[in-house]
Amino acid sequence: MEASTVDRRDAELYVTQAVRGSGSSFYWGMRKLPLQRRITMYAVYAFCRAVDDIADGDSPVEDKLRQLAEWRGEVEDLFSGAPHHPITVLLHESAVGLSGPTFRKADFLAVIDGMEMDARTRVRIRDDAELSLYCDRVACAVGRLSNCVFGAECGFGDAVAKALGEALQLTNILRDIEEDAMRDRLYLPFERLRACGIDVDDMPSVLASPKTGGVCADLAEIASRRFAEAHTLLASGDRRAMRPAVMMMGAYERVFAKLKARGWDRFRERVSLTKPEKLWIAFRYGILPP
Repeated sequence: MEASTVDRRDAELYVTQAVRGSGSSFYWGMRKLPLQRRITMYAVYAFCRAVDDIADGDSPVEDKLRQLAEWRGEVEDLFSGAPHHPITVLLHESAVGLSGPTFRKADFLAVIDGMEMDARTRVRIRDDAELSLYCDRVACAVGRLSNCVFGAECGFGDAVAKALGEALQLTNILRDIEEDAMRDRLYLPFERLRACGIDVDDMPSVLASPKTGGVCADLAEIASRRFAEAHTLLASGDRRAMRPAVMMMGAYERVFAKLKARGWDRFRERVSLTKPEKLWIAFRYGILPP
């Protein structure tokens, strides 16, 4: 294939603007990484943001799947050494000079697999196994890619990615139940809901049933265990190198605690971090030296 004509400086500007423009409170955590790792982390974030925007967009499903297929092709080009998009050009060039584990193609493809699940007009998760698979694709795989940038050893990094990724994604699911329902998306395993006599095809019934809160509480217990596992793992590793992951965990644990205090059946009461809380997290984990 032909070599890319994308200039590295333009590629760096592209991914930096993607991160800044996202408004992510984790920008400051990424800023604390050494320069080369920081730019590579921006590129990983930009990739994930690009495919997520496709899945969450308003285009017809066929168009979404076509665009995601194009990203599959770009990932193949990345690993053949001939990427063309600014994001993958930068991933290829930056990763060459990083010490530690290298990116795995399967992790990029897993993220796209997860976005294809979200791109459908109607989303349902069958059981705990499919929920675990979904979490792996949209969260754990992102963690595995990020840990390559941090320089984490594969065994340790993969274990952290699994525990923390599941904790974060379950928190997202528990936080966004009503918002997802408005888009005909239901990430609570429908086998759990049906066992409680809840009609998973009738979203108002799902939201109105007092038994839905019990299903949420059960998933919250799983999330709580995953947070505890992530704490134990991170305590045994290099917290300085893993600071962005620690920062993200701190933010999500605050959201999780707010959800727990609110109750699992009060979906219409939106939970989020206040601006002072976001600033405190950014200061505590992103700006203060270790």
